[in-house]
Amino acid sequence: MSKTVIIGGVAGGATAAARLRRRDEKREIVMLERGEHISFANCGLPYYIGDVIQDREALLLQTPEGMKKKFNIDVRIRQEAVTIHPGENKIEVQDLQTGKIYEESYDQLVIATGSSPLKPGIPGIDGSRIFTLWNLSDTDQIKAFLQKERPKSAAVIGGGFIGLEMAENLHRAGLAVSVIEMQKQVMAPLDYEMARLLHENMEMNGVELILEDGVKRFGQEDAGVAVSLASGKIIRADMVILSIGVRPNSRLASDAGLALNARGGIRVNEFLQTSVPNIYAVGDVVEVGQFVMGERTMIPLAGPANKQARICADNIVGDRKPYEGSMGTSVVQCFDLTAAAVGLNEKVLLTSGKEKGRDYQTVLIQQKSHAGYYSGAVPLTLKLLFDTKSRILGAQIVGQDGVDKRIDTIASVMRLSGTTDDLAKLELAYAPPFSSAKDPVNMAGFTAENVREGLVSFLGVQELEEIRADKKRRETCQILDVTENAERLVFSIPGSLHIPLGELRERMDELDPGKLIIPYCSVGVRSYNAARILQQSGFPDVKVLEGGTTFYKSYHYKEYGMNAGKEKTKQEENSRRRTTETLELDCSGMQCPGPIMKVNEALHTMEKGERLCVAATDLGFARDIAAWCLRTGNTLIESFKEGKQTRVTIEKGEAKEENRKQAESACPAQNGDYPAASGEREGKTLIVFDGDLDKVLAAFIIANGAAAMGRPVTMFFTFWGLNALRRPDKRRVKKPFLDRMFGMMMPRGTGKLKLSRMNMGGMGTRLMKKVMRDKNVSSLEELMKQAMAQGVRLVACTMSMDVMGITKEELIDGVELAGVASYLGDAELSNVNLFV
Repeated sequence: MSKTVIIGGVAGGATAAARLRRRDEKREIVMLERGEHISFANCGLPYYIGDVIQDREALLLQTPEGMKKKFNIDVRIRQEAVTIHPGENKIEVQDLQTGKIYEESYDQLVIATGSSPLKPGIPGIDGSRIFTLWNLSDTDQIKAFLQKERPKSAAVIGGGFIGLEMAENLHRAGLAVSVIEMQKQVMAPLDYEMARLLHENMEMNGVELILEDGVKRFGQEDAGVAVSLASGKIIRADMVILSIGVRPNSRLASDAGLALNARGGIRVNEFLQTSVPNIYAVGDVVEVGQFVMGERTMIPLAGPANKQARICADNIVGDRKPYEGSMGTSVVQCFDLTAAAVGLNEKVLLTSGKEKGRDYQTVLIQQKSHAGYYSGAVPLTLKLLFDTKSRILGAQIVGQDGVDKRIDTIASVMRLSGTTDDLAKLELAYAPPFSSAKDPVNMAGFTAENVREGLVSFLGVQELEEIRADKKRRETCQILDVTENAERLVFSIPGSLHIPLGELRERMDELDPGKLIIPYCSVGVRSYNAARILQQSGFPDVKVLEGGTTFYKSYHYKEYGMNAGKEKTKQEENSRRRTTETLELDCSGMQCPGPIMKVNEALHTMEKGERLCVAATDLGFARDIAAWCLRTGNTLIESFKEGKQTRVTIEKGEAKEENRKQAESACPAQNGDYPAASGEREGKTLIVFDGDLDKVLAAFIIANGAAAMGRPVTMFFTFWGLNALRRPDKRRVKKPFLDRMFGMMMPRGTGKLKLSRMNMGGMGTRLMKKVMRDKNVSSLEELMKQAMAQGVRLVACTMSMDVMGITKEELIDGVELAGVASYLGDAELSNVNLFV
C-alpha cells in the first residue's frame, strides 16, 4: 500500500488529498497543516470583515473531522514539517502544541505550503495596530480590533487584490480609508489606462488614493499610527492593513535541495514533479508556465492551485497528465466596479520588447452590460490584445455588471487556442435582461477584425496627450469632435474642431486631407462612422480616439470634475426633503450622451422653476450634468449616489450664483487647458475686430499674459482682424471674382499690417518694428507662436470669412473656425471680455 504525505491543508493540499482518495481507496494519505484550520475560504476573508459574510463558520469549507469521516484521511493540524530528507523518503514534523519532533515516511510527497504576506523591514512594521490578512487567525484579530477599538480610519498599504477588497470592506464598515500604492496604479494585471477607471471610482467613493509613494516608516502614536511616506507626507490612521504582496513558502524545499527559481518558487515539470521525481508541488509555491507565451512565472491564484492539485493527484496514481500553464484569469470587486483580466497586459508586452503595430494590436471599446433599452444596463470597458495572426494575447474589462462572464468567455476561447475571429463567431445567449444581440465579446471580435483589415485605426488617450503636448506634432493633425451641439456644451477636447456627424459630408472641406484626423465622440461608435466616411473621401490618415470622451474624461478625472458626484452618506440622503414638486426621468442603462440628451428634451417641455429628478447608471453623468447646467442656465440642486445609480435634481431656469460656482469647481472650462481656480470664472475672451498692427499686438500681449497666469484664453477674430490670421504666401483657391478682388485689396498676414496712427506711408510701421527689436520686444509673429504654444484658442469667425471672401486654406495652421455661439460659450466662462 502506497503512502502519500501532503504538506499544507488549504486549497492545493486539501484538493489533492480528496482527489487521491477518490482515485485510490487503499492509499494511506497524511495531510499536515501547521495552522488551526484546513480548507478555509481565504478569498472570502475581506467580506467577513466587512459583514458581507456574517457567519464565520461559512468560511470553513472542511474540517479535520469531516475529512477523516468522508475521505478517511489522516489530517493533523498544528503540525509543521520542518525538514525533508529526499534520500530517505522521510520528513521531520514538529507538533506545535507539544514541541515534539517526529519522523514521517512517504512514498510520494506533495508540497502545498502556499505563500505568505510580504513584510519588508520598514521601521515600526510590527506595531500592534498593523495587520496582515492571510488566514482565519489574521481575520479574527482584525475583526476583534474593529469591534473593541472602534477605529474611524484605516490606511491600506498596497493596491492589489486583497488591498482593494479590504479598502472596500473597511469603507463599508464606516471607516475613512486611505490606499497607499508605490506604483502609479492599483491592480497590476490591468494596464494604466484601465486602472484609471478604478482610481476614479475609488475617489468618487471617498477613498484617499495615494500613488507613486512608498512607506518610509510607521510611527506608533497614542491613538493610532503615523505612516510616513517617501514624499514626506504623513498619513495618520487608527489601523493599518499591509497588502504589499506575497512570497512563496519554499524554505522547506530550499533546505532539501530542490530546484527553485530566482523568486523562490519551486521549479516543477509539466507533471508537477520537482527536481526529485517522487516529490510534487502545487499552488502558490510553484513556478508555472504562462499559457500565452510559455515563459515561466509565478501566478498565486486559487483557481490554478486547485487544478494543479487535481492533476498532481492523478499523476501520483499513475496518470501522465500535463499541467499546461496558467493564464492568470482574475476578477475583483472594487466599490461600484468589477475589474477582470486574463493573459498578458500591454505593460508585459512592451517590457518583453514587443512593439505595438508590429507585433501586436489592441482595441478598447465601450459597451453596455445588456440591451440598452432594458432597464439597468450599465457601461463596461473592454480592452483586447492580439498578435498579427489574430491570436488573443490578453484582455481586460472594467464595468459595473457582466464583467465576469465576458472575461470567462474570452478566457475559454484563449484556452482553446482561439482567435479574435472566433470571438466574432461566438453564438452567445441573448435576451434583453442579460446581453445584447451583439454581445460585447462579439463586438471586440468585430473591432479586431476591422483593425486587421485596415478599416479603422485607433489612437489611445496617452498617445493623444503626447501629440497635444508636442507643438510640431500638434500642427500635423486635426482633432475632430463629431458629437451633437448639446454634447459640446458638456465637454470638448481643447483645440478640437466641431462638426457633428450628420454635417460631416457637407463640411468636409474644413478638414485638411494632408493631416492626421482624430475623430472622437462619446464612446467611439459615431467617430468610427466618421472615420469610414473620411477614409473613403480622400483622407488617408484617420485614427479614432479609443473609448471616446467617456473614457477620456475618466482618464483625466482629476481635471474634469471627478468630485461632481461624490457619494453622500445615508444620513444625508435620509435628511433630504424636497419642497418643490419634481418630475422623474429614468435614464438608467443609457450610455453617454443619452442621459444628457434626454434631460435636454425633458427640460424643453418644463416651465421655469420646475424641477427634474434624473436617475442614470452612467458613472460620468454627475460630472457631465454639472457642466451642462453651468452652460445652459439651469440649476443643479443636488447630486448623489444611490446604489449603482447617480441621482441628480435640476431646476429649470437661470443658475443661482452658488450653484454656478459649485458647478464650475466641479467642471473646468472645456476650451482651454486650465481649470478654473476656486470655483470662479477666470477665462479671458478677446474680440479682435481691427486689423491694425498696434491693436493686434496689444491683443496678443494681453492674451499671452493671461495664459501665462494659467487662464484659459479665446481670441475671436472677425472682419478686419482676420487679416492677422492670413498666410503671407498666396494660395491658389477657387473663389468668385468679387471675393478675389476683396482679398487682393486686404493685407495678407502679419507682415503687411500697418499702424493705426503715424503710419506715414509705412515708415512709422518700420520704425515701430525696429524699436521693438532693439528693446527685445517679441514681434507679432513671435507673440502669435507663444500664444498658440500656451493653448490660446485662435478662432476665425466663419460669417466674417464669408463676407470678406477669405477661405480656410488662406489661414495659418492652428486656427479654429467657429461662429459667434462658440465665442459666447467661452465668454460665459470668462470674467474679462475685451473688444479690440
